[in-house]
Parts: sequence; C-alpha cells; structure tokens
Amino acid sequence: MYPLFRNSAFLRLFSGRLVTNAGDSLYYIAAMWLVYDLSGSTFYTGLAGALTLTPRVFQFLVGPLVDRWSLRRILVRTQLVQGLLVLLIPLAAWTGVLSVGIILVVIPLLSALNQFVYPAQSAALPRIVEDENLVEANSAFSVAYQGADTAFTALGGILIALVGATALFVIDSLTFAIAALLFAGVRVPTVEGSSKTVESATQDYFRKLSEGVSYLRGSVIVPILGASVVVNFTIGIAMAVLPAFADQRGGPETYGTLLAAVLGGLLLGALVASPLKKFGIGNLSVVGFAFGGICWLAAVSASSVRVTVLLFCLAWIPVGVTNVIFAAMAQTVVPDSLLGRVLSLTASASAAAQPVGSLLGGIAGETIGSVPIISVVGGGFLFLTGVWLVHPMLRGLPAIEEIDPEEYGLSVR
Repeated sequence: MYPLFRNSAFLRLFSGRLVTNAGDSLYYIAAMWLVYDLSGSTFYTGLAGALTLTPRVFQFLVGPLVDRWSLRRILVRTQLVQGLLVLLIPLAAWTGVLSVGIILVVIPLLSALNQFVYPAQSAALPRIVEDENLVEANSAFSVAYQGADTAFTALGGILIALVGATALFVIDSLTFAIAALLFAGVRVPTVEGSSKTVESATQDYFRKLSEGVSYLRGSVIVPILGASVVVNFTIGIAMAVLPAFADQRGGPETYGTLLAAVLGGLLLGALVASPLKKFGIGNLSVVGFAFGGICWLAAVSASSVRVTVLLFCLAWIPVGVTNVIFAAMAQTVVPDSLLGRVLSLTASASAAAQPVGSLLGGIAGETIGSVPIISVVGGGFLFLTGVWLVHPMLRGLPAIEEIDPEEYGLSVR
C-alpha cells in the first residue's frame, strides 16, 4: 500500500477524502443530536435521518454529469459550498432564531452536495492508480473514510458535551475549506468520450443514464443490490432511534461512542480487506454477515455499555470488508467511461429504502421504545446471509481476479 503514497495525485485525493470525511462526521453527529436535544422526539430524529438520506436515492442522476464534468472542479466546488452552508447553523444560534426547522433544511442540502463528491472520488481512483493496486487503493480510501468518521464521531460526542453542538459547525466549515485546497491540486486524466462543457452533458444526459441502467440490467450486481435494500431499510430504522437509545445509556458521549464503534468496525474491515481479496466473495459475504447479525443482536441485549460498544464494532467488520471488495470489483470490471454512472446508480438503489426506514423507525420509536427498534439491524444482517446462501450466482461469486465479466453479466453488451 505504501508505494501508492508516492503517487502525488493519489496522495492529494486521499488527504482530501480524509479531511472531508472528518467534516461530514462532525456535522452529522452535531445535527442529529441537536435535533434530538431541541425536540426530545425520535420522530424528528427519524425525519432528520430521512432528509439526510433521501438525496442518496437520487445519486444516479449525477452519474452522467460525473462522467462528463471535470472531477477536480466537482470536488473543489462542492467543498466550498458545503463550508458556507454549515455556517448557517451557528449563525442562526447566535442570532437567536435556531430551530429544528432550520436544521432540517440545511442537512439535506449538505447531503445533496455529497452525492457528487463520492462518485467523483471513486471515478477518479482508477484513472490515477494501476488496476493491480485498486484493492489496496480502495482499502486506503475506506481507512480514510472510516478512520476519520470513527475518530471525529467519537470526538464530536465529547465536544458536544463540552462546548455544545453549534460550535462543531464552525470547526466543520474549516475542514471543508482545507479539503477544497487539497482537491484543487489533483490532476485527473480524462477518458475518451468525456466533455468539459455543460451543454454537451445536457444533450446526451438521458442517453448516458440509459446506458448505465442497461449495463447493470441482468448482472450479478442486481441481486446484490436487492438484498442490500432490505438491510439498508433496517439500518435506517435503527439510526433514527440511536440518539434516544444512547440518551438512555449516558447522553451525547455515549451517542458518539456508539456511532464510533460502528464506524470503527467498518475501519477494521477495510484494514483487513486486502489480504482477504484472495477468497471468494460469496463465501466472505455468507460468513461475514452471519457473524455481524449475531454480534449486533447480542450488543443490543447487553447490560454493559462497554460490551455493547465492542459488539457494535465487531458486527460491522464484515461490512467494512465487503465494501472494499465490492468497490474494487466494480472498478476492475466496469469500463472507466461508465464507472461514474454505475457507481451512482448502485449507490442510489442501495440507499433507496433508508429514508423510509428512518422515518418509520422514528415513528415506531415514539410508541414502542428504542431497544426493540434498534434490534432490527441484526435481523437485516441475517436476512442478507440467507439471500447469499440461496442465490446460486451470489453464493458462487469467486475472488475478484477470477471474475469473468461476461459470465456475471458485467461485460459491455
């Protein structure tokens, strides 16, 4: 992995991702806790989660633009606008007009801008590193993503207790400014068929969107997405009531710690993904998701906060592994000219059920409490295990190097 950091373009992209992920973590935990603190209601935290997640459903609409526009400009401009948006929260607090409504307006706007950022980063990666280094590069990106999220989520919970949630938004604006400077130095090669004009992107927008859908249709990615939709629905339900669940066990520090445990599991999974790439993807998924489901259900029923934190972390290690493996699989077999569309389409499809789950979870939390609601994630993991076991194409999915794109419906038709 270390030779990758001698690649200046990769180093800047990696550093920018690290910083912008830190900013995302700060504003998410600050916004969700602030909504719960102002309202005292899981309905509003569920609504906040739904509004944050809904833009992900429409990420497929940005795919053709990501494949056409300058990736560097996308990365720089989105960071600058996000940096200005997050300042609206402390400004409202200082002028005495801060309300749940203002937060519910700002957070979906921030999330909408992020729908350009991550496909652009992922589309840039195979253009600046060699194919044989993609698993290591994705592992490094996942470490940056999950590492920053883990550290700053835990730190965010502590800072909320010390200085208040609104102060985090000021710090957050600085992280976006730093990320913009780092992304400004990234030089990403263009690919054949790309264009730098908005006009040409608009003219063939729907044709390119259709090409992305046609490429995915009939491929192994479709059943993978179908199963992940159900799991993401359960995750949306659980995240809606997590502030209330944490409040019963300690307050904002506990909330930050529990979120950090989840993200820490994703980080550990990303760290061990590279040596595991030699194993079949089907076998990794079956064993990993079964382990995750058992750990999550045990965590919710544990009486000790420390045990809950540990088991939360363990439950998400398999997810961290598969995230890296699936990203590398897509970047290996999907042509560069289609990659932005494919990544954004898959992200939209997998996220489609989360806003609904978040909203329903918030409503259910008001009536039956947070503990039974948060348990459904374990059931979601076990459901995913069953899908991978019974689906012959998924169960037999080999290691990345052994995948025949044509056999799994991933060749250009």
